[in-house]
Amino acid sequence: MPAAFSAIISRVIGYPLAPISPRAAARRALPRTLPAGAAGVALTFDDGPHPVGTPAVLEILARAGARATFFLIGEQVERRPAVAASIAAAGHEVALHGYHHRLQLRLSAAAVAEDLRAGAASIEDATGHTPRWHRPPFGIYSAAGLAAAREQGLRPLLWSRWGKDWRKFTTPDRIAARVTHELGAGDVILLHDADFYSSKRSYERTVAALPAVIASLHARELATVLPV
Repeated sequence: MPAAFSAIISRVIGYPLAPISPRAAARRALPRTLPAGAAGVALTFDDGPHPVGTPAVLEILARAGARATFFLIGEQVERRPAVAASIAAAGHEVALHGYHHRLQLRLSAAAVAEDLRAGAASIEDATGHTPRWHRPPFGIYSAAGLAAAREQGLRPLLWSRWGKDWRKFTTPDRIAARVTHELGAGDVILLHDADFYSSKRSYERTVAALPAVIASLHARELATVLPV
């Protein structure tokens, strides 16, 4: 999207554009990358925990000595709290994606605030950790949702590289290539360890792509780091 066109549109619908427009994200103070000077990249996974996808991802991360941030859905945490707990026990960051996977623009201010509260509570109950970071479903904040997140002490984090691994007809090779294209220190990578809200069994392609992604990071001497 040309910068001038993006700037015009973002003044009208800046919140929805934030995930794909650095300018729109900066206008709303929504970070897409790690702070300047970061020594590595942040691997992040959305939509879990999943009974199959999450353990598979955790196993690969453990073998590689890699760390990641998992943006969890509260209703899924309540269905499988032991899987959520295993994420934290392995030293990864547990973060909030919401209680339900719903677009904030369709929710009232009260509804989105309650969704955040309930989601954070479910994660704390299952893992013993209070989530510090938040990423809304689809990466899209409403004005009320962003205000509620900050009022509840949550720090937004979007992404700068994504595998589009939820797509039905993508492949592990395409996912890995898309994620690692022009990858550099400070980037935030978005992947998914679950298929609850995307194409069926899409997490299998993510799991298959992940070793290649990690190998590319090692080749570039990029560590996997947690957001700070």
